[in-house]
Amino acid sequence: MVIKTFGRGIADVRTIYDAITASAATAFWITLASYKGLPISTTQSSVGAVLGIGLIYTLLGYGGSINVAVLVKVFLSWLTSPLGAIVLAAIFYKLFTNIAGRLARSGKNVNKIFRIVLICALAYSAYSFGANDVGNATGVYVTVVSVGGVSVPTFDLRTAFMLAALGALGISLGGFTLGKRVIKTIAFGITRLDYITGSAAGLANALVVWLFTTIPSIVWGWGMPISTTHASVSAVLGVGLAKYGVRGVNWRTFIKILISWFLTVPITALFTMGLRALLMYVAHV
Repeated sequence: MVIKTFGRGIADVRTIYDAITASAATAFWITLASYKGLPISTTQSSVGAVLGIGLIYTLLGYGGSINVAVLVKVFLSWLTSPLGAIVLAAIFYKLFTNIAGRLARSGKNVNKIFRIVLICALAYSAYSFGANDVGNATGVYVTVVSVGGVSVPTFDLRTAFMLAALGALGISLGGFTLGKRVIKTIAFGITRLDYITGSAAGLANALVVWLFTTIPSIVWGWGMPISTTHASVSAVLGVGLAKYGVRGVNWRTFIKILISWFLTVPITALFTMGLRALLMYVAHV
């Protein structure tokens, strides 16, 4: 459902050149940020790139193709999802702390139990990530594939599954290469994590992403492409504040991450616009 949103919801992606340009701009910015260890938003990068396609067509007089109503909903989700992750993470931390206290009084190995909880939370988080973020990378190709005659000119599940499988391979490759740099920033740069705080943050992140992916698809018919990065970083911030207070958070690292979030949409939009205009001028496509 998130693939559907990117394919036809945010802006009109008309040709294969539009899709490739948007993907190239997204990939360039995310790769650069990941190399620097910055957990920027894949969703924001993709939205900015698709928005850039719509803006360049509008500026060049090819007709407006930006769905403002969808964009407003997406932008609002970028504000509400981090707040929801912070609150949920703090609630789960308090709940897990109480459970851990009871387990300890009964002689149970708390660390061993919460290692299992942490693994389950991370698995759920990874599932939610795939359900939302795979659409960010591949959604721009839905219309192009349909226009190319590979599928009928409407959104269909076969196309979505093929694109999701391709996107999943790319996500796995990225996770095993530059992903470790971003993991290091989130795991050690914001606050100190242990099994309980990690479990609380992982579960809060997973639940927020899953709810924003599924509920809008039921209400509006398309999934909300929220930022899984916003949710995960905010969840870690939430458990840090809940356990250590304000002094337990590395605000310098967090502000650096926050600045990269504010820059992401304009950078990918401008880069996409410049690259697409260059293709139009040089190759006439």
